[in-house]
Amino acid sequence: MVMAARRASLIMPRVFFLLRLVAIVAVAHVYVGLRLIPDLHLTSGQQWAAWGVLVTSCILMPVSLVIRPFAARPWADWVAGIGLVMMGLFSSTFVCTLLRDAVLTIVFVMGDLTSATLPLTQLKFISAVAVVALALAATLVGAFNARRLARVRRVDVPIAGLPSALQGFAIAQISDIHVGPTIKHGYVEHIVQAVNALQPDLIAVTGDVVDGPVVQLSAHTQPLGQLTARHGTYLVTGNHEYYSGVNAWVAEFRRLGLHVLMNEHVVLRHADAQLVVAGVTDYSAGAFDPAQASDPVKALAGAPAGSVSVLLAHQPRSASAAVQAGYALQLSGHTHGGQFFPWNLFVRFQQPFVAGLHRVEEMWVYISRGTGYWGPPKRLGAPSEITLLRLVAA
Repeated sequence: MVMAARRASLIMPRVFFLLRLVAIVAVAHVYVGLRLIPDLHLTSGQQWAAWGVLVTSCILMPVSLVIRPFAARPWADWVAGIGLVMMGLFSSTFVCTLLRDAVLTIVFVMGDLTSATLPLTQLKFISAVAVVALALAATLVGAFNARRLARVRRVDVPIAGLPSALQGFAIAQISDIHVGPTIKHGYVEHIVQAVNALQPDLIAVTGDVVDGPVVQLSAHTQPLGQLTARHGTYLVTGNHEYYSGVNAWVAEFRRLGLHVLMNEHVVLRHADAQLVVAGVTDYSAGAFDPAQASDPVKALAGAPAGSVSVLLAHQPRSASAAVQAGYALQLSGHTHGGQFFPWNLFVRFQQPFVAGLHRVEEMWVYISRGTGYWGPPKRLGAPSEITLLRLVAA
């Protein structure tokens, strides 16, 4: 009974969220249709076709987020993939439509104030065509950026009191791969090959590896077992692991030979120096299982005093607790760098940082833009990355 009640308490908010999402998506599609279709000078048949595309998009967008656990593959993957592509396309169309309306309003007001005669019909037609063209271009360019292999980003992190033996210690970080409907075995294999080519001292995987249950995706995460580094590969859970069955995934990651850190640490001997590598469960883990609540202080308990310590924490907002615990460096992901406009503008409402290296009192925080992508195969202004961080003396 207790487990059933807990399961219901987790499911019902997601159901209500999905219903709200469907309502918002429907209203947004109606808005775009009413604002663009009449101004595109389409024939009657073309207008019906345009509304058909919008209706299909309106249905597939929310379906793409929920279909995979309930439908047989590969049909579900195709439906989800198409829905996610349409999500990316519609997102750009919606934003461009809002901008178009704002610009047209300004133009019309200025025309009234100056008593100028404006070619209203022509302006509406040209701007409507521009919206469609820009949305299509953004989707195509974004898809190219998302699907290409993440580039290596090299970052030096200055650490005060760094032992000379740890000078140049290299950590390869990958994050937010999101194996799922559009990211499969081949994509993951290319990431693994690129990381291994860097020959790092340590590999850090900072969560959101998967978007689906083990039974569906284990074949596609197999290449992760081939990650190779001098001191091994360490992984922490992200929020999407909790959406996908965290305990089963932790067991699977460990079967692959990855070291999963759940509010715990290891002490690495590198030459004649020590490095403490700690990892916490996702910031939201306690909502799924109170026993797994994220705890940076607990993760460092019993570590050798005075040793340089690195924390792997999926979400950047773990930093406020981590800095109090005395870590020198926190590695995070989660944000995707915003992934594409305008969602990068909203990340700061939830997280203290969007991407890159930042200082929080005496601790450094590095936030990866992610090595894969979530949802639409689309990246604009936020390139994916494989990060190679080097510890250097401050």
